Amino acid sequence: MQRFEDFKSFSDGRIYGLNDMVKADCHDCRDCHKCCSQDMGKSITLDPLDIYRLTAGTGKAFEALVGNEIELSVIDGIIIPNMLMSGAKEGCRFLNEKGRCSIHPYRPGICRLFPLGRIYQGQDFSYFLQVNECSMKNRSKVKVSKWIDTPDLDKYTAFVRKWHNFTKMAAKKAANLDEGLKRKLMLYILQVFYSTPYNLENDFYPQFDERFKIAVREINHIK
Repeated sequence: MQRFEDFKSFSDGRIYGLNDMVKADCHDCRDCHKCCSQDMGKSITLDPLDIYRLTAGTGKAFEALVGNEIELSVIDGIIIPNMLMSGAKEGCRFLNEKGRCSIHPYRPGICRLFPLGRIYQGQDFSYFLQVNECSMKNRSKVKVSKWIDTPDLDKYTAFVRKWHNFTKMAAKKAANLDEGLKRKLMLYILQVFYSTPYNLENDFYPQFDERFKIAVREINHIK
């Protein structure tokens, strides 16, 4: 999800790499779950790796998650799943009765980042610290690579870069199509990257790369 505000209005003004130290460690969020339970709206968007993790972790197919734990929204010009929030304060449906995350080992990438975010410059990206969203005080410094808690960081970084650039390309393509072709394009992306099941016994990244190659070729042929 793109933001168009002044960078310094929502960050500490610094850019971080994977090996940098940043004040992000919330000490296991003890006695706090505000970032999961208050007015999150559609902000927890899900990329294909998130769906791979969620289907593997919950044992539910994508179609079973839609409408119960996740929903589909048109974001930045294409259909993207996001975590479905409920209740008066729009809280995450995966919070347990004690206010703890019941899917922590396979939580989405945005949840792993928080209170960090990503800033894209050209076709690459870095990390930044959000200063308005987290109410936890006295956070400790932690290395960015440790905080995002994701194995195979080289593969993950390449995937994030590739997926971001793909969605930008697809959104630009959709903006120049009539409504019929635009809907066809959005549904095609949803099917290829989300609703078609991944082989959960195999590594995600080669599967994504194969789908990515096919999708780029097909989308480039749309007139």
